[in-house]
Amino acid sequence: MARYTSLEQIQTAIAEHELSCEELVQYYLQQIEATAHLNIYVEVYAEEALSRARALDERYQQSPAEVGALFGMVLSHKDVICYQGHGVSAGSKILQGFESPYSATAVERLLAEDAIIIGRVNCDEFAMGSSNETSHFGPTRNAADPERVPGGSSGGSAVAVQADTCLASLGSDTGGSVRQPASFCGVVGLKPTYGRISRYGLLAYGSSFDQIGILSHSVADAAQLLQIMAGSDPQDATCSKNPVPAYSETQAEAKPRRIAYFPEVLQHRSLQPEVKAACEQTIAKLQEQGHTIEAASFDLLDYLIPAYYVLTTAEASSNLSRYDGIRYGYRSGNATDLLSTYKKSRTEGFGTEVKRRIMLGTFVLSAGYYDAYYTKAQKVRRLIKQQTDELFRNFDFLLMPAAPTTAWKLGDKMEDPVEMYLADIFTVQANMTGIPAICLPVAEDQAGLPIGIQLMSDKFAEEQLISMAAALEEVVRRPNL
Repeated sequence: MARYTSLEQIQTAIAEHELSCEELVQYYLQQIEATAHLNIYVEVYAEEALSRARALDERYQQSPAEVGALFGMVLSHKDVICYQGHGVSAGSKILQGFESPYSATAVERLLAEDAIIIGRVNCDEFAMGSSNETSHFGPTRNAADPERVPGGSSGGSAVAVQADTCLASLGSDTGGSVRQPASFCGVVGLKPTYGRISRYGLLAYGSSFDQIGILSHSVADAAQLLQIMAGSDPQDATCSKNPVPAYSETQAEAKPRRIAYFPEVLQHRSLQPEVKAACEQTIAKLQEQGHTIEAASFDLLDYLIPAYYVLTTAEASSNLSRYDGIRYGYRSGNATDLLSTYKKSRTEGFGTEVKRRIMLGTFVLSAGYYDAYYTKAQKVRRLIKQQTDELFRNFDFLLMPAAPTTAWKLGDKMEDPVEMYLADIFTVQANMTGIPAICLPVAEDQAGLPIGIQLMSDKFAEEQLISMAAALEEVVRRPNL
């Protein structure tokens, strides 16, 4: 079967009787089996997906106009997004055996438009990681080189698309967890504005940072999925009530735009030379298209990671207190009383990285340290937002690499948490300020590993961000994996 890289291709093939939804699902199931060594899927909904595909094919044959906008879209979802009647474990032992009693709003909206969900995919435990190595189910491997990481925490979602086991995948982005894996795996990764997509049904890590995002082969599919999932939701008080534009009808940007970049980024000590070269080549291509590219100052770059990890671990220590071994999920068999049930269940149920972040978060919120760490980090966040807001008064977009390097080898950074945290240095700004960002594959390094470049825009400016990304997609060289 031909490899399809857009929903438009699939719907055209179905209309011309070259393909059916059932055949497409069967192909993806074969791909899932063929790539089992990459450890992408935690659970595959094989019979359910085939049954839904047959029902959709039958409905389409009876009346093509009666199918939804996502007819032919086969999706996977990250193991932190709830789907009623299916397991959700956040890659953790603590949620062993738990089955979600409801679906996330995003999932409900996709199903209502006739998407097919083929399975849930691996991720760093509770979305805490930059390499997909902290999962209770073991690491997912990069399809470009199985000895390398796919990025994290939505590494399973990125590889699911990269390895052609589905057309697109839902991830979540707390500090770059959609865009960094997209960069490592050579796919498109979109993080919308905070509140653009409801967080109802997304297991919480850092509630003021988390956002459901999209990994796909194309900007057009990301736009289509965003349009369907976005919009107000009474189940989520932080979800925006702003009207949802017709993102799927957005045309590639034609008029010249003002784009900023930070010289501090291109000169940063952690930047791999090939990533720097890819960024400079992308700037040159944009200039050839008539866009104005200018350097802008940002003197808070080295404060992003410290402030981000103080705030997210503080929120995590609160959010993860609900996993106590009492109400659902894993309960230790070694406990003898209530207190030991709490202690042993959490000690045995959480992995090392999650426990590290819970302890750090509890520390920065504790008496005597709250003002020194948490309050100060909130002040830094405000300064970062002020500088970012000022930037978008003068520019339409901000361009920078999605990650300082290409994918590293499995195990390389597991012994040094700080080095792992620094992998997020170019992505956390979007989460600290709530702005949208998109990562596009633009090149490969000498080892054939993908390199991604990200664009950011002002909050709720996804329409122009998608338009600009579509234009960039047309002019950059896409990696051939």
